[in-house]
Amino acid sequence: MAEIVPLRDAVAGLVHDGDSVALEGFTHLIPFAAGHEILRRGRRDLELIRMTPDLLYDQMIGMGAARRLVFSYGGNPGVGSLHRFRDAIENGWPHPIEIEEHSHAGMANRYTAGAADLPFAVMRGYAGTDLVEHTRVRPIACPFTGEELMAVPALRPDVAIVHAQEADHDGNVQLWGIPGVQKEAVLAASRSLVTVERVVDELEPRPGGVVMPGWVIDAVSEAPGGSQPSYSLGITRRDNDFYREWDAISRDRDRFGAWMDEHVMNGVRA
Repeated sequence: MAEIVPLRDAVAGLVHDGDSVALEGFTHLIPFAAGHEILRRGRRDLELIRMTPDLLYDQMIGMGAARRLVFSYGGNPGVGSLHRFRDAIENGWPHPIEIEEHSHAGMANRYTAGAADLPFAVMRGYAGTDLVEHTRVRPIACPFTGEELMAVPALRPDVAIVHAQEADHDGNVQLWGIPGVQKEAVLAASRSLVTVERVVDELEPRPGGVVMPGWVIDAVSEAPGGSQPSYSLGITRRDNDFYREWDAISRDRDRFGAWMDEHVMNGVRA
């Protein structure tokens, strides 16, 4: 069963330099607290995997933690461009990063294949786009109809980290709201950490709720507000003002660094 441990200890034990790390959550339940703890622990040379990098990966790229990014949309639907991401690609600051770009459907299918312990997934997509020439997909013929389909390689991160609303004392987790690929990411990964808003005596079934049993999770960490400035439906609200402010904060390297030092690093350089 999952062990309930402080976030600092969970990150220290599960995330290592050079790991492939997926921090997932779609619009809400983005695991900001865990990502910030990775930065405070000084982890480097990470392959960061996420369907939409969002502000969290913009921060991690800007702080020099990323070696490679595997993603499906390099921005934020409300903010637009991620300036630290762009600076790394266009100018190699703070250092160059590799990228592997996919479609949303491609990333979701890759996680699903990894969760099912399959080498790849088959889908209709990519065909007719320039993306085929720039990413890891291969045409494959359907053995029954001869139709040309696309095979996308399974995603199997070293570590998957997600945020949820609740866990019980046995490490069983429940999240609800906008569904993403949290369950698939956890099942596909070699190790997993779930941060939660609260630990409760018993999980109460929720409409549309997703329950992950403790035996598929390595560690659970209580982290109230752990998805802020994103939100956890029914518990916290999205900080829309901050998302708007991030555009100006992230455009300038010095302003970005000062903000991260004050609000994330807190003088910690592990």
